[in-house]
Amino acid sequence: MKTETAGITRANEGMQGISWNILGQTYVPKHCSEHSFSWHATFPPDTFVPPHIHPDQDEYLYILEGKLDFMLAGADTSATPGDLVRLPMGIPHGIFNKSGQTAKTLFWVSPTRKLYDLFWSIHNMKEQKPEEVVALAAEHNIHFLPPPPGA
Repeated sequence: MKTETAGITRANEGMQGISWNILGQTYVPKHCSEHSFSWHATFPPDTFVPPHIHPDQDEYLYILEGKLDFMLAGADTSATPGDLVRLPMGIPHGIFNKSGQTAKTLFWVSPTRKLYDLFWSIHNMKEQKPEEVVALAAEHNIHFLPPPPGA
């Protein structure tokens, strides 16, 4: 992993023009170094990231537009523009757009670990089948939780 370089990643642009389709959302990487990785995410209505755990990364979201609902450490909560969501390593969390409108957020994790590589791998899947995404994520040390009983 390279060290950080000085510069500006412009609005509506990603690093090297990269844009990923991850579970129906659009992720645009903004920066990546050994110490942290950030990306802009667009969540269309009714898209979500199932509950999961990052055992060795802290994750943050700064809500730019819309509303997102969260399962955070077993409790339900929501965030709107200007809110910062803190998802500490080892704490289960899920992200849901139940608002009926597009939501946009800036994500970042620290340290980067294997998340950048995981997003490339998911984006490159011919079809993002849930069981295959779960297995791939586990190989990159991101662990999805089983669905709750009756789900």
